[in-house]
Amino acid sequence: MDSPVAYLNFAIDRIVQSGIELKRQSQFYRTPAFPPGSGPDFVNAALACDTEMSPGALLELLHDIEAAAGRLRRQRWSARVLDIDLLAMGAKVLPDIDGFRSWHDLPLDAQMTQSPAELILPHPRLQDRAFVLVPLMDVAPDWRHPVLGQTVAEMVARIPISERLEIVPISQEIHRS
Repeated sequence: MDSPVAYLNFAIDRIVQSGIELKRQSQFYRTPAFPPGSGPDFVNAALACDTEMSPGALLELLHDIEAAAGRLRRQRWSARVLDIDLLAMGAKVLPDIDGFRSWHDLPLDAQMTQSPAELILPHPRLQDRAFVLVPLMDVAPDWRHPVLGQTVAEMVARIPISERLEIVPISQEIHRS
């Protein structure tokens, strides 16, 4: 694989090959690396899928796909060839509301050095990140965050326009057909 688009297509193909039903796929977007300065721009997309897998089993599959693409997990938020996040599974809150809130409320400096020992759903930062919300808007604008009570469309509207403008659609011809 020689480009972020190729890595993303690899991941989507592997997800579909695993038996997960792909319902909707966003456009591909070029987005600044996060945190700033952690590497080259990313290519992001969002998928809406149906699966009978448990959240833990799905996360394990996503990590296996990252590893198959050559991702090495050495340091939190370091440069990486592929980063697949499990953002949400319907209205599930994991491990529970208190566990979610503890990660949601964690200050940025602590986020950079700490990682949870268990899966947190919904992703505790999705509401803060244009690079997540803009692609998610393509596939699930009406999904309502089970803790915050806001739809994706409402969360996008709260992101500063300057941040939303950094999320640039990539021409349709260069990704999945």
